[in-house]
Amino acid sequence: MFGRLLLVVLLAGQTDLPARPIRVAEAVSIGGINQWIEINGESDTLPVLLFLHGGPGNSVMSYANKFTRILQRHFIVVQWDQRESGETAILNPTPVPLTLKLMESDAAAMVDHLRSRFSRQRIFLVGHSWGGFLALRVAALHPEWLEACVAVAPMIDQWESERLTLSWLMEKAGKDKNKEALEELGRVTVPFRSIDELYFHRHWLAVANGNKPVSKAAVRKWGERWFDLYREACAVNLAETMPELKCPIYFFLGSSDRQASSTISEAYYRHLKAEKKDLIWFTKSAHSLNLTEPIKFQETIAGLLPR
Repeated sequence: MFGRLLLVVLLAGQTDLPARPIRVAEAVSIGGINQWIEINGESDTLPVLLFLHGGPGNSVMSYANKFTRILQRHFIVVQWDQRESGETAILNPTPVPLTLKLMESDAAAMVDHLRSRFSRQRIFLVGHSWGGFLALRVAALHPEWLEACVAVAPMIDQWESERLTLSWLMEKAGKDKNKEALEELGRVTVPFRSIDELYFHRHWLAVANGNKPVSKAAVRKWGERWFDLYREACAVNLAETMPELKCPIYFFLGSSDRQASSTISEAYYRHLKAEKKDLIWFTKSAHSLNLTEPIKFQETIAGLLPR
């Protein structure tokens, strides 16, 4: 496998043409381990865009083309499997505990790596959900590295989001006279004390949204690796810790998002001081707006480029 990948990289590095498509899949050293990236663009002269997936732990590498194929005409699009996710988890385990500081350091290091690799002073940073939270934290640390930061359905004050949604779910279950939902949601407290509380919360939210719930076994398996980090991130209120950002900031919010409350994100946007900011609503979407409205998602990002 690595022989074929090396060939791809070598071909991508030829310099016989002034501009050429770039298709690279490789491991790079970030944070003391090998981390997997895929790079796709119709020209290697395009601006660079790094996408931070959600979760934590939710690699999107296998289906990223669904929401980046158009973007690849306008950007060099980089997908990255964060540590303990996707191909990076297969390559090597993390030898240290997963912490917010570690994940932020990785994200900043990846941005800097891409700046160096493509000789760019600044790149575009786009993050979804947990990735949106990370993107905003990088924007606070290194605004001078970013052309713009796009926060897609970001976690802003996640414990408050979980409280609002739990209250809504309990009210809905009461109106529907759903005894099972009332009983299981009645076991949930916020902050979540156990992975089962998160499971009940997400199960009934999926049902309310008309989606297929994830199994309890899958949520428990996720929790073994990610629950402590998730709780650490949930305890951060960006409205309090990051009232000002010094690079262009764009919020993409789904009108029906209750997983990372769009109401909370909108309130943060309204009070945020920034060099330049804008809020774009995706009125047909909840949390995964990059998948439910992929054309609008891509065209809106492409529209951020100078004319």
